[in-house]
Amino acid sequence: MNPVAAPNRFFRTRLAPTPSGYLHLGNILSFVITVGLARQSGARILLRIDDLDRKRVRPQYLQDIFDTLQFLELPWDEGPRNVADFQAVWSQQHRMPLYRQVLNPLQTLPELFACTCSRTDILKLGTDGIYPGTCRHKGLPLDTPGAAWRLRTPEAVSLQVKMLQGSSSVTQLPAVIRDFVVRKKDGTPAYQLASVVDDEHFGVDLVVRGADLWPSTQAQLYLARLLDKKTFARTRFVHHALVRDAGGEKLSKSAGASSVWHLRKEGKTHSEVYQLLAQWCGIATPVQDWQALFDALLAGQPQLLHGVSFP
Repeated sequence: MNPVAAPNRFFRTRLAPTPSGYLHLGNILSFVITVGLARQSGARILLRIDDLDRKRVRPQYLQDIFDTLQFLELPWDEGPRNVADFQAVWSQQHRMPLYRQVLNPLQTLPELFACTCSRTDILKLGTDGIYPGTCRHKGLPLDTPGAAWRLRTPEAVSLQVKMLQGSSSVTQLPAVIRDFVVRKKDGTPAYQLASVVDDEHFGVDLVVRGADLWPSTQAQLYLARLLDKKTFARTRFVHHALVRDAGGEKLSKSAGASSVWHLRKEGKTHSEVYQLLAQWCGIATPVQDWQALFDALLAGQPQLLHGVSFP
């Protein structure tokens, strides 16, 4: 049996872009794997656009999500069909009451504490941007002006991460997510909390994401356990390898040349974009669409999308 085939039946997976930049080839790789596994396993595909960070959201990036998915003929079954539909019904802003229902009970947990540290403070006092625990034992009131809420994480915690074929990996929370934020200074929910609440709310049980989000998976599983979110705890995860540039750096939304928007402006067809992505993945065979690329990944580069744990 192919190690990344998905004989399991899943209920729902999701495409979860953030409208903070033009979608790039790394995003498309994740989308192709998500769509391919969904069609294999019978899962419905939800388009869930993460727009909580209003400071980074731009109208052109929101429109680009729909333009790119349609240009590349990537299907989804549920969620917004266009920008107007998204803003009227599907924006995370409409789920703020749901997030507050989770945030409010968190105040009773002994693990929760207020933190007034800025990013500059953390960079100055921490190592490699890792939070040094400055406010951990200060006992600041949760309603301190300008304070974020953090979860005090234990030194060691074992988590069961369910992989695609049902295997699991026992791990510990890495330093990069030590005492992670659940509510930002402006009172809005942080990414880790919103992602858990959304996936639980929509019944997502298959999550595909890049290897760089492996720490986030661990943070979210830890949070889900504290919140007794049983659906999320049963979720299967696939962490695929990242698409990297010639210098070995992972692609980012600031790398304009790898954005699908840029490639479209150059006159590339959707088949040419898929062929370019295939080349970046080390696949020499011709591909014309998402299905052909997914099949080629299974046949020739299964390690790119094998659900494994990352150190």
